[in-house]
Amino acid sequence: MKNLLYAILSGLLLAFAWPTYGFPLLLFFGFVPLLYLEYKLRIARPNFMKLKVLGYSYISFLLWNLITTYWLYFSTPFGGAFAILVNSLLMALVFLLYHIVAKRTNFTASSAFLICLWIVFERLHLNWEFSWPWLNLGNGFSSYINWIQWYEYTGTFGGSLWVWLVNIAVFKFFLLYKEHRKKEILIRNSIKISLMIILPIALSYVILANYTEGKDKIEVVILQPNINPYTEKYNTNDTRIGELLIELSDSLVTEKTDLLIAPETVFADGTALSQFPRSEAIYFGNQLLTKHPNLNFLSGISMFDRFNDPEKVGKQSNYIGPRDWYNDYNSAFFMNTESEPELYHKSKLVVGVENFPYQNILKPILGNIMIDLGGTVAMKTTQEDREIFNLKISEATAPIICYESVYGEYVTGYVRNGADFLTIITNDAWWGDSQGHKQHLSYAGLRAVETRKSVVRSANTGISAFINETGHVTKSLGYEKQGSIKSEITVNNKQTFYVKHGDYIARISQLLALFLFLFSVVKYKRSR
Repeated sequence: MKNLLYAILSGLLLAFAWPTYGFPLLLFFGFVPLLYLEYKLRIARPNFMKLKVLGYSYISFLLWNLITTYWLYFSTPFGGAFAILVNSLLMALVFLLYHIVAKRTNFTASSAFLICLWIVFERLHLNWEFSWPWLNLGNGFSSYINWIQWYEYTGTFGGSLWVWLVNIAVFKFFLLYKEHRKKEILIRNSIKISLMIILPIALSYVILANYTEGKDKIEVVILQPNINPYTEKYNTNDTRIGELLIELSDSLVTEKTDLLIAPETVFADGTALSQFPRSEAIYFGNQLLTKHPNLNFLSGISMFDRFNDPEKVGKQSNYIGPRDWYNDYNSAFFMNTESEPELYHKSKLVVGVENFPYQNILKPILGNIMIDLGGTVAMKTTQEDREIFNLKISEATAPIICYESVYGEYVTGYVRNGADFLTIITNDAWWGDSQGHKQHLSYAGLRAVETRKSVVRSANTGISAFINETGHVTKSLGYEKQGSIKSEITVNNKQTFYVKHGDYIARISQLLALFLFLFSVVKYKRSR
């Protein structure tokens, strides 16, 4: 019974540390009950020990996943259940592998292996086709942005490393005190652990106090049409959408406005790629530019390209019938009076809803179940490069679409290509008024700190916001409100250490995890 309580306690600590309702200090202690549970089982050597470690850790991680990401159910019940159950299992398998190594090595080696292995797991979630990095530990500080200004050097993996180092230190202190019961151990280790938590936070405040934002500024207007995706979006044609966007922009757009932004797939009728120059989106974009010649306009659009040439078929093409295929795009388009309209196609896709992972292997087994989780019947087609859009005033922006904003190193690609600020267009209404859209907004602040770029965020039903270079929301429009907001933002062309070097902590962790695993195998064989 005690073991079950330890497992539940870890799950609750991790869950109630999470943004945007939780307190991240709990992250520094969240794994300790589970670590102690594993240690007790390892020492006692009960029957079915590995199965018990897997089972108890699964309970912890299931609670964490369920409490923090339950809102996935509102978009797709099957997909939400799949994400929660499978992600919990993957986390439990990581912990089981740590248990196996811990039986064969000392405390220091096994702890280092666990830290590196967890970071490797988080990196896997950023890069494989079942990608779901929402609960990567470094994201857990997004609501306390003043604590992590040093993310401009480490990215979120710096936060993950910080969390694990403190958890291991607390666990070691707990074991020492439990064994010796000495007051000096209590005092000495309490001081060490406090410093491990306080010093990075203090460093962050020093960085924040000395940080100077860029002096160059532009004026941006964000539109929030508040179209319900379940009852209105696909019953509201592009003509009505265009009229609504013009109506929303009229009160705020002036000759001084440099950029107007509308949200993801706001033009949702499904525009044929070949008809894009003659689409409603271009028609209403031209109306805006005629009224305001200095304006740049960026918006989301749903597009497709139907073809019968087998040589055009790619791995993301959708089959209709004999010699009949189409590519489906979730895109951003950009317009001004100086150049032809430009397109960028979303390239980090939501598993199940926009992407059928490993379809060559899974489709014969699952049929269409993976691509029908969210009501869609097609895989989205992506592009390889991180496109940027150049404004008339020479600055450039990154057209980040929805889920792409969760990927730190991915976003740095836009900055290396010349983005002077970040634009996020999204539609978070699928999750209802839950933690989903709040967490997604909160994560946008992490991208601001990592890149030291201002962020402008247009969300269909909210929350739309302006975020400064230190990750703080300076102006916003609340959830399920229709309207527009205007602000000046800073722009700059600098590149942070993290932009230049990316997720180097994860790459180093991969090498160390492999080395420590091989070390444990060799040591085990020698001991036998």
